[in-house]
Amino acid sequence: MTTFTARVREVAPPIWIALAVVAFLLCGPFGLAILAVLLCGGMMGGCGMGFGHMHGRIDRDRSAWPSQPRASGNQVFDEYRTATLRRLEEEQQEFHAFLTRLRDAKDKAEFDQFMTERRPPSGPRG
Repeated sequence: MTTFTARVREVAPPIWIALAVVAFLLCGPFGLAILAVLLCGGMMGGCGMGFGHMHGRIDRDRSAWPSQPRASGNQVFDEYRTATLRRLEEEQQEFHAFLTRLRDAKDKAEFDQFMTERRPPSGPRG
């Protein structure tokens, strides 16, 4: 005797997709339930969303991304890629520094405007 999960996995994914579409048309919550079974059960390969059996592989790939890229075998291309990545990182740092200066200038302008509005008039009182 097979389990319910084994029976569900025997049905081809296109049939599940068609069933989910029909369920959405007839009654939305049933369609959502079928979609959840497809994604969380790993039957659709996780669809790149980190569900099901794909979750571990996605986390491994994400954690490995910031490391040095693998060599392509073409030394000139590897040097170009390294130089380009270094240049992009420098531009990103410069851009973040620019945004920080821009925010600081805006904050200072807002503060100066606030202080001028709160400051009593300097003319003679009459």
